[in-house]
Amino acid sequence: MPESIHSSSTPDMDCSSVTFVHSINEAGRLLPSASRWNSIAIDYNVLPRSSIAYDSLPSVYSKSVEFNLVVRDKTHLKRFVYISVFLVLAIVALVVLLHFLPHKHGHHGSSKNLTHAINQALTFFEAQKSGYLPKNSSVSFRGDSGLQDGNSSGHNLVGGFYDSGNNIKFSFPTAYTITLLSWTVIEYHQKYVDIGELEHVKDIIKWGSDYLLKLFIPPIKSTSSSTTILYSQASCLKGFVGSTSNDAFNDVNCWQRPEDMSYLRPVSICNSTASDLAGEIVAALSAASLVFREDTGYSGELIKGAEKLFELATAVDPRMQGTYTTSDACGGQARQFYNSSGFEDELVWAGTWLNATEKFASAETEEIFFLDPGYPYAAALQPSTTRTDLLMCSYLSNYIFNNTPGGLILLRPDHGKPLQFAATASFLSKLYSDYLDLLRRSGGSCGGYNYTLEMLQSFSMSQVNYILGDNPMKMSYVVGFGDSYPIYVHHRSASIPWDGHQYSCEDGDKWLHSEDPNPNTLLGAMVGGPDQHDKFLDDRKKPWFTEPSISSNAGLVAALIALHDPPCGSSNSNCVGSGIDKMGIFTNIHSFPSLLKVSHSVLTANNLANKSWK
Repeated sequence: MPESIHSSSTPDMDCSSVTFVHSINEAGRLLPSASRWNSIAIDYNVLPRSSIAYDSLPSVYSKSVEFNLVVRDKTHLKRFVYISVFLVLAIVALVVLLHFLPHKHGHHGSSKNLTHAINQALTFFEAQKSGYLPKNSSVSFRGDSGLQDGNSSGHNLVGGFYDSGNNIKFSFPTAYTITLLSWTVIEYHQKYVDIGELEHVKDIIKWGSDYLLKLFIPPIKSTSSSTTILYSQASCLKGFVGSTSNDAFNDVNCWQRPEDMSYLRPVSICNSTASDLAGEIVAALSAASLVFREDTGYSGELIKGAEKLFELATAVDPRMQGTYTTSDACGGQARQFYNSSGFEDELVWAGTWLNATEKFASAETEEIFFLDPGYPYAAALQPSTTRTDLLMCSYLSNYIFNNTPGGLILLRPDHGKPLQFAATASFLSKLYSDYLDLLRRSGGSCGGYNYTLEMLQSFSMSQVNYILGDNPMKMSYVVGFGDSYPIYVHHRSASIPWDGHQYSCEDGDKWLHSEDPNPNTLLGAMVGGPDQHDKFLDDRKKPWFTEPSISSNAGLVAALIALHDPPCGSSNSNCVGSGIDKMGIFTNIHSFPSLLKVSHSVLTANNLANKSWK
């Protein structure tokens, strides 16, 4: 309670209203001004009394100053002070509460368990393996398959991955998949270590790189006739394994588990004029060699194969270079699935990765340095930076690409299966933001459009959040993730029961057209996704909605690991705040003392964004 106000009381004063106008003295106390009152002291007995006399405190005032503080009613003043203190404390409590509550920001963060999503997305590749499967396979509904692959050509082509929901093994998307997965390990090695998935992803990469080594048969040095020598070169590349001919049954019209296949599986054969296919395989072998750099024997084998194939592909008369799908014998059957649109980007892509191994002097390519390379390189590299900025701006603005009403970017609106392109764009934008962060740059620009690192990261996270369930359908498009996900996936192994019975092609039709959900959960498979209006039909007979593929899942893994929060382990001094390895790809390069990093963004972004997947 406030102390009483002492005065020389008179009847007039007791009955009349009195106005107290106060000033502050040198000791900081409230004093009456222009009043008959001698003193005023207001004490609410809230704080402990100080043992220091007020007069001993230095004054911040040189003299009394009138503040025109008018107190008409002590009770009202008391209430005002109490209410003010209460409001301040309430605001502080609210701020603290909001700080510790979990956040759900679709663009700036994710409440999703990205570690769980990465594990599931990698598990999908286990379900796609062909050949002799390991005994400890995590997929219970798969067994050994494709054990006769390559017999028609006299060459062992057992192994590799089935491309999607069918039983065809395409070399081109397999090579792309291995390159992309390898790239993520090189850039975000420590993140894989932190979540316990490094050996898992390396096993997947090696399964693919082992198969890719089988695809290339170099010329045989002998005294054979020219026909034999040409045949050796003609046999250097296998377009894909699997039948799409007019046989009674083949990989397209037969709905059958790969373990039960009994129809012919011919091999398509190319030569070194299939420049795009050669380049993609070179890139995959080179990238994988960096993943396994500690295994010098295996890494050396990968680099040796990449060097030889690159030499052959680039030695071809430029007038003869081309895409593998233009040749009927090489890629005519693949044309309906993966019609390649060009080959120059794949050759540059191959040279870039070979250059990263520092084992191939002729593989020169554009480089962007994280330290100023100085004259004359800076001017030459500026166009590369400009093109990368343009790509990032195309993701962030609506000038080039549109979004669905729910926020999914439509990079190829007429193609269908939009999630694969959105996932790749998510990876590239997050990776480039990490590059810029290493450069201590806050963003970039293109024309009159400026973007920040936060904008890149926000876009990247928004696409992944959409894929994992933050979309108008309220459905995760990754099988097994979340509470709602596709259960009628277009996939032969997932849709046919694993019950010890062998099912023929005729039997398989029953499962294709069944109205029951798939008996096997294809864990981690990212399906094709919705249409341009965010509508999705969970229908096994509509593959443009429900079919997954290894190339799509590679993009998903890349985006997920890029967005995963570090933390960087103390054992890796190269790992910085974003979780990226600041040397990574270019640990082996010493050509320029100032080189810290070479940005693949120009080459890779255009290559990844423009892939003509099915």
